[in-house]
Amino acid sequence: MAEEPFVVWEERYSVGIQIIDQQHKELLNLTNTLYNACRKGDEAAKTHFKDVIHSAVEYVKFHFSTEEQIMERISFPELAPHKKEHEAFVKKVLEEVKNFQSGKTFVPNQFVRFLRDWVLTHIAMSDKKYEEYIRRTKKTV
Repeated sequence: MAEEPFVVWEERYSVGIQIIDQQHKELLNLTNTLYNACRKGDEAAKTHFKDVIHSAVEYVKFHFSTEEQIMERISFPELAPHKKEHEAFVKKVLEEVKNFQSGKTFVPNQFVRFLRDWVLTHIAMSDKKYEEYIRRTKKTV
């Protein structure tokens, strides 16, 4: 079965900061990797999930840290609520990992959909706010 993307990067997701756009693309790549594992069947998905999820969690934390450092540098006034969104996302992902590891009900397809929806919504709604702030204030990153 050929791999296919579950989500494709589009220029409309760009926030105009090269490093952040690259990291967002990587988050979508991780989502696609998990999606394609799901297409191979439940056992393959669980095996692949186990292999990938820890590095994905670390990458998400790394990305959020990069984003928050940029927001601090530009004095983004909505940094605190933005950080809370990041923290809530990491908490949810860690809960899912814990459920998976403890043998509780875990549905890889649902998890992949959650990742896709959260990342795209977060970019479109929250990250676009600091893009607009940078444009309006003419701050440099």
